Parts: sequence; C-alpha cells; structure tokens
Amino acid sequence: MKIRQLGIEGAWEITPQQHGDPRGLFLEWYRADKLVEAVGHPLDLAQANMSVSARGVVRGIHFADTPPGQAKYVTCPRGAVVDVIVDLRVGSPTFGRWEAVRLDDVDRKAVYIAEGLGHGFCALTDDATLTYLCSTTYNPAAEHTVHPLSLGIDWPASEPLLSARDAAAPPLSEASESLPRYEACLEHYENLRVAPA
Repeated sequence: MKIRQLGIEGAWEITPQQHGDPRGLFLEWYRADKLVEAVGHPLDLAQANMSVSARGVVRGIHFADTPPGQAKYVTCPRGAVVDVIVDLRVGSPTFGRWEAVRLDDVDRKAVYIAEGLGHGFCALTDDATLTYLCSTTYNPAAEHTVHPLSLGIDWPASEPLLSARDAAAPPLSEASESLPRYEACLEHYENLRVAPA
C-alpha cells in the first residue's frame, strides 16, 4: 500500500495494492505496521463504525474534544463519497483549511484522520457505505460539529441533505470555544508516540 501525507498535518491518504484475477480481488485495506511507519504511533482500535448514506447526503463536520479526541481510519467498501478533512485546531498553520479525497469501491482508498481534525463526507451514490476504525469509543458529551456548508467546501451535491444536528451546528467562526487547541493536539500526538505499544 501507498501512504501519502495530505496538506494538513495529521491527515493521510492510503491507496491499497489490489490483486485481481477472474475469481475477484484481494487487498489489504489496513496495515497497523505501515500506519505506524507513516504517523509515528499505532491506532489504538477502540470502536468500529459503519454508515450507509443516500446520494447527496452530507455528514459532518464532526470532531471530538482533544485530548483524547478520536482518530479515524475511514474507507468506502460500497459506492462512492467525497471525504473531507478540516483542520479545526486553533493555532495550527493550516487552521480552517480542508482537503477532499474520493473514497470508492474502485480504487478502495482510505484516509487516516488524527485527533483534533474535523471529518465529513458527501455521498456520491445511493447506499454509499463507510467503515470507520476509531481510536476511542463514542462520547456524546465530547462530540461536536461545525456546520458543513459554512467552510467554503465545494460539496458535490446541488441540495445537500443534512441531519438536524448538522444543520443546527454553528459556523466555524462561532465554534471557537469547543475547538481543539493545536498545542494540546501536538502534545497528545507526542504522548501517543512515547506510550508503550
């Protein structure tokens, strides 16, 4: 697999090598050792999620209090989405910047999203299915959202369908009290590096 760092620190694109023949195909969609080489610490797997979305659904932008935050390793085993990562870490040199990666059932890419970064996506197909490997379990009291249409993201949907929660979320300019701090995130990443495996 190829792992490429994106323009936001803590965000990575993973492209697996697919082995196909007349029977079908095989690929490694997650390798702990390769991820450690790239990001400098293991993904402590605490929870695995799956979401299924209709075409035009936009979910996000979601993030968790950091520390401990919630790192995510996300792939799309069915259909296609545009996956978006947003730097929400106050004080980061790329604060407010976003990156988009197409995840689909053809190239079978994945993204790794470090703690403190925001995450969302837009479904390009019906029944677009995402799987998430998460570093911490869901904690509703520590989970937050920024309005996905307030960030200048070029969502590929003429009329994005949002959840009530996401539609009521504040824009980035009004979410500053809940946003993670860059220095706290860097300290957290460093602690993950020195923690025993």
